[in-house]
Amino acid sequence: MGRESPYAAAMEDPKPETETPAPMAPLSKAVPEQLPDVPAAPLPAAHAAGSDAAKWRFPPVHPEGLRIGGIMAAVALLAFLFGWWPVGWLLAAFAAFTATFFRDPVRASPGGAGLIISPADGLVSQIMEVELPRQVQGDGGLAPGRALRISIFMSVFDVHINRSPIAGTVSRLAYVPGSFLNADLDKASEENERQYFVITGTDGTMVAFTQIAGLIARRIIGFVREGTMVAAGQRIGLIRFGSRVDIFLPAGYQPQVVKGQRAVAGETVLAARGVAAAVPGALQ
Repeated sequence: MGRESPYAAAMEDPKPETETPAPMAPLSKAVPEQLPDVPAAPLPAAHAAGSDAAKWRFPPVHPEGLRIGGIMAAVALLAFLFGWWPVGWLLAAFAAFTATFFRDPVRASPGGAGLIISPADGLVSQIMEVELPRQVQGDGGLAPGRALRISIFMSVFDVHINRSPIAGTVSRLAYVPGSFLNADLDKASEENERQYFVITGTDGTMVAFTQIAGLIARRIIGFVREGTMVAAGQRIGLIRFGSRVDIFLPAGYQPQVVKGQRAVAGETVLAARGVAAAVPGALQ
């Protein structure tokens, strides 16, 4: 006698004796004959036609720009009153340029652990391995050694507000006076006026970066002090009129940008932990 299949009962598909169901009512009878008139809900103000919620507006201007631009505008007005028209127009143009240079747009920084955000707007001019500057070593700083450095060159047309690359505490801050060479030169990192930062993250990661004054830039202005707690993308300072920022990557972080790419402060991810480089072999 063969073994009965466990699925035999299911395959026989027995049909229990049931009463024949009543026929369904016609569809026209199942649907209410009259539906109440419900007015459509109005669109939110941000989605309404003609709303200016998404229109472009000129970014706010940093108080430093308002001060310098206001002085230039006042002198331009005096020049016009005295009939010095060429001088007046020149000063008025400089006042307008100053307002543009010191623009301070709102930025949305990406979230997530293990990310280093760009501290500056501008062109990624160098990605190379270098010795760590002695100013970022020691108490509150990094151990001596080498690190991958990403340099970002800011032209006079870039936003010059610099931002913190990670969330944490300013554990080291050092200002070094110097010359005013072209910030795009490699030796500007060692000879120009500059300011060093070390940010210690909430997970203990230390990220060092440097504000470097350039050929036209004549002043570095800081917004934070040692011990200040900062968020990723928070404003930490500015440099006047053309400059550069160097950032030194901790061990285990790989660059996510390449030479020649443009970076946006507070938004562009420069490096990530445990992720392969954006373009392996394209660091020089």
